[in-house]
Amino acid sequence: MKRYRPHILVVIALAVVLSTGWHAALRNALTDLRFKWQTRAATGDIVVVGIDAPSIDQIGVWPWPRRLHAEMLQRLEAAGAQEVAFDVDFSTPSDPASDAAFAKALRDAGGSTILPSFKQPTPRGGPAHVNRPLKSFSNQSWPALVNVAIESDGLVRRYPFGEKLGDAFMPSMAVVLAGQDANRRPPFLIDFSIRAPSIPAVSYVDVLRGDSATLDKLKGKKVIIGATALELGDRFSVPNGSIISGPVLQALAAESILQNRTLRWTSDVGMVVGLGAICLLMLYSWRRIAPGLRVAILIAAGAVVELAAILVQARWPLVIDTSLFHIAIVAYLTAIALDEIDFRSLLGRIAESRFHRIAMSLGDGLVCTDEDHRITVWNPGASAIFGYMPAEIIGRPFETLCALPAHAGARPSMHDAARQALLVPGGAVVVEFEGRRKNGETFPVEASFSGWQGTDGFQYGAILRDISVRKREAERIRYLAEHDALTGLANRNMLHVGLTDLIAAAERSSVALLVLGLDGFQEINNMLGHSAGDLVLRAVAERLRSEVGGKAIVARLSGDEFAIAIDCAEITEPVAAVTERIARAFEAPLATGTRQHRVKISVGVAVYPEGGSNADDLLSNGHLALTKAKATRRGGHVVFEAAIRQELETRLRLEGELALAADRGEFELFYQPQVHLIDGSLVGAEALIRWRHPVRGYVSPAEFMPVVNTSALSERIANWVMETACRQARAWELSGSDVRVAINLSPSQLQSGDLAHSVAALLETTGLTPSLLEIEVTEDILLHDERRVLEMFKRIQELGVRILFDDFGTGYASLSYLKKFPLDGLKIDRSFVFGLLSNSDDAAIVGSTIGLSKQLGLTVVAEGIENRATADFLVTMGCEEGQGYFFGRPMPAEAFERQFLAAELQTVSAA
Repeated sequence: MKRYRPHILVVIALAVVLSTGWHAALRNALTDLRFKWQTRAATGDIVVVGIDAPSIDQIGVWPWPRRLHAEMLQRLEAAGAQEVAFDVDFSTPSDPASDAAFAKALRDAGGSTILPSFKQPTPRGGPAHVNRPLKSFSNQSWPALVNVAIESDGLVRRYPFGEKLGDAFMPSMAVVLAGQDANRRPPFLIDFSIRAPSIPAVSYVDVLRGDSATLDKLKGKKVIIGATALELGDRFSVPNGSIISGPVLQALAAESILQNRTLRWTSDVGMVVGLGAICLLMLYSWRRIAPGLRVAILIAAGAVVELAAILVQARWPLVIDTSLFHIAIVAYLTAIALDEIDFRSLLGRIAESRFHRIAMSLGDGLVCTDEDHRITVWNPGASAIFGYMPAEIIGRPFETLCALPAHAGARPSMHDAARQALLVPGGAVVVEFEGRRKNGETFPVEASFSGWQGTDGFQYGAILRDISVRKREAERIRYLAEHDALTGLANRNMLHVGLTDLIAAAERSSVALLVLGLDGFQEINNMLGHSAGDLVLRAVAERLRSEVGGKAIVARLSGDEFAIAIDCAEITEPVAAVTERIARAFEAPLATGTRQHRVKISVGVAVYPEGGSNADDLLSNGHLALTKAKATRRGGHVVFEAAIRQELETRLRLEGELALAADRGEFELFYQPQVHLIDGSLVGAEALIRWRHPVRGYVSPAEFMPVVNTSALSERIANWVMETACRQARAWELSGSDVRVAINLSPSQLQSGDLAHSVAALLETTGLTPSLLEIEVTEDILLHDERRVLEMFKRIQELGVRILFDDFGTGYASLSYLKKFPLDGLKIDRSFVFGLLSNSDDAAIVGSTIGLSKQLGLTVVAEGIENRATADFLVTMGCEEGQGYFFGRPMPAEAFERQFLAAELQTVSAA
């Protein structure tokens, strides 16, 4: 039996490989290597027209209208392409006109076009669904299957000649393209020695635009059109780590057919004969020939067989499976090694040498003891930890390294730990205990105990680590994970945990969360630097601690935001009183070194359960209340109410609708006439934006403009208003009506860039006479960087554009602005004009404004004139221009032309 043991080992190895299917992986790997070693070029008869990234960039997002495919087919026919195959889904209808154009192109091509059909799996494991081209397309084309099978390793190797779909057998696309008869033959192996890059490929967009060099490449060729762009996802993994697109895979399959390279595996008879020969050879030579010569024979046999397989695969469409032959050779080589080497003694020497090297080079301490727990091995790592040299410690009991126990059971038992290690997976038990160094210092030690049966009885070992640094670092990390590094307060995570605990413990009481924000803190950072800002934040944290004592959780959320979580059962005053007391505490200045800073706080309050049912809700709602406080009651506090969130949600929804409105072109410009008050003749018009909602109709500007002016859409919409108004004014100018158009300037237009340059560019683009453009500014615009605004307005006036101060009298510093800024006029706000006849104060203000404007050489336009009496009164006061419902409401450009410009246009036409 011992004589046949090596051969039995080989038989067992082959049986295991065959039962597990491992030989298939080796067979595939060998075949792939042969493809890699012996490559060949494509014939060039098949050209791929790729729907690639440049085509998508120039034509647009996929899928494209089928009229483009119709144009493509016409281009290919005109270029003299021999056959055309589309690897594109035509199973669903699209635009009727495009479908009709494509059907006509197929008909004009004379039925020489190949269109794909493919099986698609259905949900829940039902029968596969077959996607076929539309009937109007299939009647004018050849059908072809494009499905390929992906093997267990994720690669595509085989290609079918065709498949039965329903009652009919449908050939595959490559078979039809190559002009072969499918004959219901089994799938073949694609010849991946044909280099994919050698297949000619052109871009879809180059063919579509009629590039002559590209069309010359297609004359007399078979063409496959399909997706090659990475983002379209039509990709397949193939041998040797390559990834190719679906059209290229179809082209490789067609090339395999055209080059007579439809590869097939040879029968298993040759493999059985080879295995029998190598087994008989080894049976005969096992004790007759030296092991070295047997090894040489085996290696030579493997090389000869593999070389023969390479030559056969290169010359004929056959793939010889040599996997089991090579596995048998490896098994025999292993058997020779096991038969000749004394592994027991070798492994023993290796283990002993390895243990010595590891023990002496190990950074951790390594200690071994005999069965009486006396130390027998002591490495340098242990010396570094405990301070004992080997001569001082070897032979002493292991307990020498342990500190005296503080309580019963504190000292580890090496015997118990090692015995326990034999019973657990991995064979080691980890224990922490207090160690003692040579100098008497105690420290935490982590020991991994193990045990084994040695020649001198049971022995023990322990790997020891000094974990004092790790313990301190873990404490530091835990502290940083729960506290703010700058102020030492709890951070957001710890606040969240504390809030959750407070809510869980609050049965009948409530929990209040105060979210505090510093007002004006950014100015401190900007003027004095972040180091000064850090000192202020520390001072704020200290004051908050002193105000709440130990009855609340004080946390820093981020930046200049803090939070206080209060269990209302622990306090004797209402939450509002606590909030006001904390706010009053900041009326006294904060001392930071040599400086003192006055900082106010705004507070948002959310109270459980009304203000939120959990910690996340309280934090979110507290932030909302703080935002409301900063916007409406800076320096005060706001308690969260559902209306605050509703207001925010309404605003967010409106912002989303406004963004869609801008994309869909739902905004319109209406024009309100401005006239000479003396004779009512037209002077100009103010351009006013209107929103035609597809469901709600016209939406009031008072509802959406406040949102626009404070959103990211502000600049985009304001630029659209300016451009649209200028183009309309230019159109009226060309028709013979010089209508001065006034537009309202948005703050975002001043903040985003060079407004004067933008106005100049717009005037040049539209050709509008600059004096026909009038820009109206309000006080909030003038508050932004006065020096920059002043310089920009001067440049705009140099262009010839007029600048008016809108809503005069409603702000705080209007008179100073008349002196500082270069203005051409001002508009008296409608709130003064409306009560002009009945309110003497309004009349005095309007009269003074008109008189002041005349002295400064400014034009005055009165807004809100709703009757003749008001207009006449303004004339007596010296006001020359006005607008209001009395002269005309805001109206579309067409209505404005009919009502105010028709007579002028008729006069120009008659002239």
